[in-house]
Amino acid sequence: MTRILLVEDEPGIALALGDDLRIEGYQVDVVEDGLKAETAARSGPVDLIILDLMLPGKDGLSICRELRRSGLKTPILMLTAKAQEIEKVIGLEMGADDYVTKPYSSMELRARVKALLRRAKQDDGAKSVYCFGDIEVDFLSAVVKRGDSVLDLTAIEFKMLRAFIQARGRILSRQQLLDQAWGGEIAVTERVVDNHVANLRRKIEPEQASPKFVISVRGLGYRFDG
Repeated sequence: MTRILLVEDEPGIALALGDDLRIEGYQVDVVEDGLKAETAARSGPVDLIILDLMLPGKDGLSICRELRRSGLKTPILMLTAKAQEIEKVIGLEMGADDYVTKPYSSMELRARVKALLRRAKQDDGAKSVYCFGDIEVDFLSAVVKRGDSVLDLTAIEFKMLRAFIQARGRILSRQQLLDQAWGGEIAVTERVVDNHVANLRRKIEPEQASPKFVISVRGLGYRFDG
C-alpha cells in the first residue's frame, strides 16, 4: 500500500485530509510536529510527504532542506496558507516537488498527489540499475554483480537489498525488513533478519567486520548508506 506522511499541526485539516486520502486507498501517517516529521520521514519507507509550511518545533522549509541534504528523494508536496509567490519559489528551491495553497479543493489535492506518485514511479522504473561501491544491482533481472562476477544472493537477500536501496539513508526496522522481504503473513523471528543481514554483508561488504553500506543502528534496525 502506498504510504503518505502528512505533516500538519491543525487537527481539523489533518483529520479531514487524512480521511480523504485513506478513502483513496493510501496509508496515511499523521505527524503534527516539525522535529518529529524529520524522524518519521527517515525511519521507514514513505512514498510521498505532504508538508505544511508553518509547524511547531521546526518549519516546513527547514525540514525540506534538511531532508534533501540528507539525500532523501521522496516527493514532497508543500501545503500552506501563505499565497505569496516568493514562498512558493523558496519552497521549490528547497527541494519541494509541488505546492498547494490553502484553501484548496480536495479534487485538486488528490490530483497533485496522484501526479507526484506517478512521476516518482516512472523515475524509479527508469532507474533499473543501481550502483554502490563496486556493486551493480539490476532490479529488472534480479542480478547483483561485483565487476564481472555475479554474486550468489538468495531471493530473500535480494529483496532485503532492494528494500535497503529504496530506503537508502533511512532506518529500516527489523519488522519492516520482515514485511518487505518475507511478507507480513509469514512467521519469522527478528533474529532471522539479523542472520540474513549478516549473510548479505558477507557478500556485498568489502569488510564484513566493518560494514560501510549496511549499518546497524542500535535499538532501531539498519540503515543503508550506499
